[in-house]
Amino acid sequence: MMDADLSVLESRIGYTFKDIRLLQTALTHRSYSAKHNERLEFIGDSLLNCVMALELYSRFPDINEGVMSRVRASLVCQDALHEVALRLGFPNYLRMGEGEIKSGGMKRPSILADSVESVFGAIFLDSGDFKVIQQVIGTLFKESLLHVDPDRDGKDAKTQLQEYLQGRHIALPEYKVVAIRGAAHQQEFDVDCHVSKFNLHTSGTATSRRAAEQEAAGKALAELIALAGGRRAAGAKKAK
Repeated sequence: MMDADLSVLESRIGYTFKDIRLLQTALTHRSYSAKHNERLEFIGDSLLNCVMALELYSRFPDINEGVMSRVRASLVCQDALHEVALRLGFPNYLRMGEGEIKSGGMKRPSILADSVESVFGAIFLDSGDFKVIQQVIGTLFKESLLHVDPDRDGKDAKTQLQEYLQGRHIALPEYKVVAIRGAAHQQEFDVDCHVSKFNLHTSGTATSRRAAEQEAAGKALAELIALAGGRRAAGAKKAK
């Protein structure tokens, strides 16, 4: 991997390194070298949680600590970081051993998620400025932050749908990607959400699989609630 190759990644991230070796280390898995990204990941994880805490504190002055904690957990989970890694094209830049590559390491969500946190740590050390990493993280998670709804107690649409179905002893939905369009760093996902008991299919389209799943889940939940309301109304009419 040559330094020139990283200029595209730097552009996508929104930060140009003074010391490119920090970025290289952040993209190095332990299977590749004794000098790998785990220490940077430790720093990046803390920075990400701190930045998200500040974002939520600023955006939602009326929600309590418990709700903020749940919302933050959903924002910084492995799935969310994995999607950021895919959007930025991290699989094209990771350095790892041949064995790890053959076992599918380049596509493993945990490895990709960890590498994103490592890059956050590298940016902070390279810039020496908390405001810089705060800006980078805020930009990369902008879409996720826009969809936060504290009124749902920090629970996203997929979680709400799952709890709605579990509470009624109904099998959980299945999510399937039915189409992917665009270049690796500008992809758009079409996702189908299927609730088998009602043969209900809803769709979602977004720039990440997770966001598309959330959209589809939200539609499914709305339709199920409407369906339940219709059944109750019909039952009331029969009772009369």
